[in-house]
Amino acid sequence: MGSLGSINASVRILVLFDGVCNLCNGAVQFIIKRDPESKFRFASLQSDFGKSQLAKFGFEATALETIVVVENDTIFQRSEAVLRITSHLSSIWPIFTIFKFVPHVIRDGIYNIIAAYRYKIFGRNEKCMIPAPGLKNRFLDAK
Repeated sequence: MGSLGSINASVRILVLFDGVCNLCNGAVQFIIKRDPESKFRFASLQSDFGKSQLAKFGFEATALETIVVVENDTIFQRSEAVLRITSHLSSIWPIFTIFKFVPHVIRDGIYNIIAAYRYKIFGRNEKCMIPAPGLKNRFLDAK
């Protein structure tokens, strides 16, 4: 299993997201705006880079309906990934880590319902989002 440090020394937290999901793309923009230290790097689950990172942990991108966070060579999915993200954001957002006290099965149950209906509620794009030129360095799958 390769470390994120071997990919890029500045990568501290990798977020793998559904690149055609409008909700997921909005979440990435939300994270970027609240990440003044640029801790996060991003790649879509559909990209070759995203697939290669998942393969290191024995996952296939096609089987995932979730956001994935890789931090310190540990993979987090679903509600746990969301809580990992909020713990690193600026302002009041780390307070949401209090939801760690909610049983995992309940948190993931809510997450799974949202994930199942995300395209119907928020829509989807035909292609993965293209980052703005000033943000390309944050996207490890950007060309």
